[in-house]
Amino acid sequence: MQEALNADGVVVQFGGLTAVNRVSLKLGKGEIQGLIGPNGAGKTTLFNALTGYVRLHQGSVKLFGDDITHLPPYARARRGLGRTFQIERPFEELTVLENALIPAFLKTERRQQAEARAWQVLEQVGLADRAQQPSADLNLARRRRLELAKALALEPRVLFLDELMAGLNPPALADMIAFVRGLSETGLAILMVEHIMKAIVELCDHVIVLAFGEKISEGTPEAVTADPRVIEAYLGGAGAAGEESPGSADEPTNETGES
Repeated sequence: MQEALNADGVVVQFGGLTAVNRVSLKLGKGEIQGLIGPNGAGKTTLFNALTGYVRLHQGSVKLFGDDITHLPPYARARRGLGRTFQIERPFEELTVLENALIPAFLKTERRQQAEARAWQVLEQVGLADRAQQPSADLNLARRRRLELAKALALEPRVLFLDELMAGLNPPALADMIAFVRGLSETGLAILMVEHIMKAIVELCDHVIVLAFGEKISEGTPEAVTADPRVIEAYLGGAGAAGEESPGSADEPTNETGES
């Protein structure tokens, strides 16, 4: 399997706090890896470090063998990194199509090509029929699809999904799981932070578990969910940092069914 992403010994500090401590991972082309752990474990901070939104204090990041450790986010996006954000923030004054068009311009200066790419990803995520609708009018499930469309408009080779499925009702969750699986089958490498264990178990080839910024376990979904350290820190009730376990009040409770 071709190596898509290699993060070695990543350390991120905020003042005197070490938020991510010597975390390494390797992600292969077409592979889906999950990143789980209690709230405050450092998952999103690691995402931000790998995608260029926070500075590494130690360690390195390589994309298909090229060192991108010191590149800003837009340069990493041009190299092939795409990501969604935990809290989706579409440009609400713009249409769905215009939201998808903006990231498409990062890969081309030609409007015709950018529009073609924007339409393509909206078709891909099932939002083409909403293209001229203001993005502010979308429900949560469709806002998540738009967030995904914006990432896909960058034509990524590695895709980071930050709690894309949180709060989705069962039909919308099943649709999103199937969609993400289809993306990996095209060869796209995917690293996903997710609290929905159904998605982790059904999708991931490999899972990394963080607690207090450190890797405490990794392996297949079956192996890590049986690991006593993971059960203690994450799956068995209160998390290591005293937070509630998955499926608790930290997950959105909005109605997300399709209208």
